[in-house]
Amino acid sequence: MALPPRLWRLLPLRRGAARSVCQPARTWGSRGQRGARGSRGSEVIGNIRPFKRGLLFSALSYLGFETYQVISQAAMVHATAKVEEILEQADYLYESGETEKLYHLLTQYKESEDAELLWRLARASRDIAQLSKTSEEERKVLVYEALEYAKRALEKNESSFAAHKWCAICISDVGDYEGIKAKIANAYIIKEHFEKAIELNPKDATSIHLMGIWCYTFAEMPWYQRRIAKVLFANPPSSTYEEALRYFHRAEQVDPNFYSKNLLLLGKTYLKLNNKKLAAFWLVKAKGYPAHTEEDKQIQTEAAQLLTERKDTDFRMKGN
Repeated sequence: MALPPRLWRLLPLRRGAARSVCQPARTWGSRGQRGARGSRGSEVIGNIRPFKRGLLFSALSYLGFETYQVISQAAMVHATAKVEEILEQADYLYESGETEKLYHLLTQYKESEDAELLWRLARASRDIAQLSKTSEEERKVLVYEALEYAKRALEKNESSFAAHKWCAICISDVGDYEGIKAKIANAYIIKEHFEKAIELNPKDATSIHLMGIWCYTFAEMPWYQRRIAKVLFANPPSSTYEEALRYFHRAEQVDPNFYSKNLLLLGKTYLKLNNKKLAAFWLVKAKGYPAHTEEDKQIQTEAAQLLTERKDTDFRMKGN
């Protein structure tokens, strides 16, 4: 990096000049007639040399600061490029259904300060927890671990719709281990996060779908849980199947066939509303959805069972 010309003039160009900066000034005070003039000359020289030394240090400090800025900027660019590379690998593994490989990749960077990386790590931790081969003890550890990653992601970037979405999902998962009171209390927080995620990104079908699940869950809440909720809270959370249906349809409009569970829940919600024709339509779609994940396989099985039960019911009704 080039120094400004005025600073180059301040740097010593000869060995002798460099030496004079470091050595003490000579005085002529004991040399006869030169005493008075010499003493004055030594006074001037004694003042200039520390001044030159200060200028040299200033020049070097300026050079050092400029170099530091260049190095810092280069390091930031390199770090950003590295994070982008990790995110690309993570997204590829997620789309490929490589749940365990994804988790092992991202846990190497669990101390990261990047919100995009952290919410992906929360998702990966939860996905590992959902695997059938994961023990109950491991599942609980992973669920709480996922919540911590999601919270950290939100702390780093409150404008991240994905951080809000995964924070809500993980809070809901933790509620399974903390009792009915905590679960109902958390419901308000979960709803706020889902609504914020939809506000930040209205085109994210998953956030809309999850808001539908929230509505469906409270629409089908058992009577005893409703009674507990009314005792514990003045205005307990509530919803209807009609409201859930609107969110499921909205998610499907934003991104058709994006998720097998949305198809399944459309069918189940229509069953709750006694619309068997539309229920069968969506359940058939859920059953025929390509199984990319373990969850897809489970949804195929559930959809097939519901369709079989519906046929049996119709057959019995005709027999009567």
